[in-house]
Amino acid sequence: MNRALSLLYGVVCYVVFLYAFLYAIGFLGNRVVPKSIDSGPESSLALSLVVNLILLGLFAVQHTIMARPAFKRWWTKIVPAQVERSTFVLFASLLLLLLYWQWRPLPGVIWSVQQPTAQTLLWGIFFLGWLIVLLSTYMVDHFDLFGLRQVWLYFRGREYHHPRFQTKSLYRCIRHPIMLGFIVAFWATPHMTVGHLLFAVATTGYILIGIQFEERDLVNYLGKDYDDYRHRVPMLIPFSKKRHAQDDKA
Repeated sequence: MNRALSLLYGVVCYVVFLYAFLYAIGFLGNRVVPKSIDSGPESSLALSLVVNLILLGLFAVQHTIMARPAFKRWWTKIVPAQVERSTFVLFASLLLLLLYWQWRPLPGVIWSVQQPTAQTLLWGIFFLGWLIVLLSTYMVDHFDLFGLRQVWLYFRGREYHHPRFQTKSLYRCIRHPIMLGFIVAFWATPHMTVGHLLFAVATTGYILIGIQFEERDLVNYLGKDYDDYRHRVPMLIPFSKKRHAQDDKA
């Protein structure tokens, strides 16, 4: 794949991701978008559960397998290395779009908050979660995370190096602020249906499992730097873990 085509491919993949990301906000918030988590034709409970779990499972399997270093080493024998990340992003985005399209609503109400101030507070937390996700990507390297940096460097004829490990802003308080933002956004709603609850429980469970795989890879790649960071900074809940030095004194 030549340089210009690689760059174009990376940009297209990023645009697809951006659309999928913005649609997710409307999908879970039941706002603006034509098909949301609680809209669309209803099916039987059994069929809806099976379809929805398959859709969630497809995304989880893709995300888990394609993110592993062993898969990447094999995959880059097939696809050019400079578009490996963009391809990962594209596959994930397409699976999200499939989920939005085929999701079967389960409209049974778990809770429904009617008090206006409480509703406003929950919507504020919902959008705060998405803001945490977005800002956290820039605290690492947004454009590397979504494949644009790789294709841009290749277009310029420059060698790619992984971003240097650093802990900025929220990463000083928790190791996975992006995942925390997702969890907050998935659960903060004034109107929780059975379908929304299924989505929130399944994705939260996947996040907690996926973090274990990611951290194992990071320890293997970064060694003692990340291992020290992991023992010093809590995973998802700020201030929930003391520093090792304090633990040793206890």
